[in-house]
Amino acid sequence: MPTPVLMPQMGESIAEGTIVRWIKKVGEAVDRDEPLFEISTDKVDAEIPAPAAGVLTEIKVKEGETVAVNSVVATIGTSSEVAKQEPATPAPPPPAPSRDSVVPADVVDQPHAKPAAAPRKTNGRSAAANKPVEDDSRKQRSSPLVRRIAKDNDVDISQIHGSGLGGRVTKHDILEYIDSGSGARDSGLETRGDETQPPTPESRRGDPGSRVEIKPLSVMRKKIAEHMVMSRRTSAHVHSVFHVNFSTVERIRQQRKAEFEQSGVKLTYMAFIAKAAVSALRKFPIVNASLDGDNVIYKKDINLGIAVALETGLIVPVIKHADEKNLLGLSRAIADIATRARSKQLKPEEVHDGTFTITNPGQFGSQFGMPIINQPQVAILGVGTIEKRPIVVDDAIAIRTMAYLTLGYDHRLVDGATGDQFMAEIKEQIEHFDGVQW
Repeated sequence: MPTPVLMPQMGESIAEGTIVRWIKKVGEAVDRDEPLFEISTDKVDAEIPAPAAGVLTEIKVKEGETVAVNSVVATIGTSSEVAKQEPATPAPPPPAPSRDSVVPADVVDQPHAKPAAAPRKTNGRSAAANKPVEDDSRKQRSSPLVRRIAKDNDVDISQIHGSGLGGRVTKHDILEYIDSGSGARDSGLETRGDETQPPTPESRRGDPGSRVEIKPLSVMRKKIAEHMVMSRRTSAHVHSVFHVNFSTVERIRQQRKAEFEQSGVKLTYMAFIAKAAVSALRKFPIVNASLDGDNVIYKKDINLGIAVALETGLIVPVIKHADEKNLLGLSRAIADIATRARSKQLKPEEVHDGTFTITNPGQFGSQFGMPIINQPQVAILGVGTIEKRPIVVDDAIAIRTMAYLTLGYDHRLVDGATGDQFMAEIKEQIEHFDGVQW
């Protein structure tokens, strides 16, 4: 019996994915869990394993195409079921022009002139009369996420020209339409002062003669852009920055790093920060929640998303049930998901259901940042560079290992007092780390 291959959902808010590459071709044998194709979303690039063993009998979605999650993209069966490619039917030649339809010579000499199009009718009805049918069809060609954004922004999806498969309205389409305001996107015109003019190559590429190189956005980069703009539009972002003393943590790292390396893992600062975050999330469950309309969803599990930087972007694999792990368990989990994220070996469920995210721009030397919330979560912790600095201790200058930690949170749900109390708890846990937390 043929087995359908579905587009997996690679994140809680992901509604679609793009086929980047087919690793197997039609007619090739494939084992269960063997990499079958590669996809890209705004959260992850990943190789998707085959759901069953057999022969790849049909590919329904070509490389570069974007489809909704749970869409059938291929079929696995037996060699006798391999779909045969039907030869393309050549387009019929255009009808010879009749004597009455010959274009006058003076029009032929005008390269930009086009004959006027006659009003289109279908079965005696005008195109305007058919518009409700087209509108209903277009509404069906959009994901639940797109329809939710349209509802929140009072947008009629039928007014948007979809760029997806079959005219499907994508998240990029609706966000671009909302940002365009007056709909200049549809007209293809630019406004300069009081004049409206068609865009020119120079207006897009810079001054004539400038040395530029133009490349299209990668699928992952485009999805990240859409997700970040959507997050900014959705959440009321507020940030709090705390200066935290890591001297105790540094002392413990030096004392225990050999022991951890014998267990096959490095003892990093991130493991201590994750452990402190788990403790604070237990004490302030509102920071581990999410907002759904007028309802607050309190998550009973603490699932930490750890942002991993790649050459092509940023992805956030999730450590499930992080509150059940000790320091060694967190160290192993962080190292494991980071390694597999960079090698595109993450499974779909490993980017699902995150409740709180930690991102570490400090590894590149940043003092601190103002991270954007990873929807639908309500908070994100940013870690600045950890280094020795002079500080005042008991009215004297001392050298301590310090770092700035930044909490970005959604002010619709988390008040400033709660956000600062949450950060004060993280600061306390890090500065007074003890053996009970092992």
